[in-house]
Amino acid sequence: MFHVFKVFPNKIHALSDINIHIKKGEFVFLVGPTGAGKTTFLKLIYRGILPTKGQVIVDGVNLARLKKSLVPYLRREIGVVFQDFKLLYDRNVFENVAFSLRVVGNKNSVIKQKVNEILNIIGLFHKRNTNPHLLSGGEQQKLCIARAVVTHPLILITDEPTGNLDPETSWDIMQLLFKINIWGTTVIVASHDKLIGDKAQKRVIRIEGGKVASDTKKGIYSL
Repeated sequence: MFHVFKVFPNKIHALSDINIHIKKGEFVFLVGPTGAGKTTFLKLIYRGILPTKGQVIVDGVNLARLKKSLVPYLRREIGVVFQDFKLLYDRNVFENVAFSLRVVGNKNSVIKQKVNEILNIIGLFHKRNTNPHLLSGGEQQKLCIARAVVTHPLILITDEPTGNLDPETSWDIMQLLFKINIWGTTVIVASHDKLIGDKAQKRVIRIEGGKVASDTKKGIYSL
């Protein structure tokens, strides 16, 4: 991101002069208090919103100049795990993960192979026929992650993935995200809990009042 500002119609200045560079394959924690601008930052990456000023560049593409018709293709390269899960509760675990593959036209044989593979990796294969509402909070979060990464995106964005989980389950989720990062996926984790970032010994960017308050990796910023 280059000199990014975001001002909403109610004149709330969500982000002010943000300059951040996240390299391909990096693991980054985005921390800060509620209302600091973390969610706005994430939405800019997958073009959920556009900046008021400045440039958001993802994989060499200036998102402000991206045609609307190409936005769905951009989002295929970005897996998003929302804070409120957004699971499909009228479908079982398998079908929740398969949905991401069906919408892009994969064959049933490919879908079966890829879904079973990711469910094995995250430890939910034995619950593939279970409805999501019967899963624990940690299992639902794992299901969200599986759905986001089954298409092997370049970037995985997670918004407060451990917000409602106990410490042990939270660290279990983080270990899964570390594994996904090892595959080569860029992982960005928004969290109000700086201690998790410190424990993980990963890059931590702190946002306060819409500005970068600190960054454990110094240098020229862009995204």
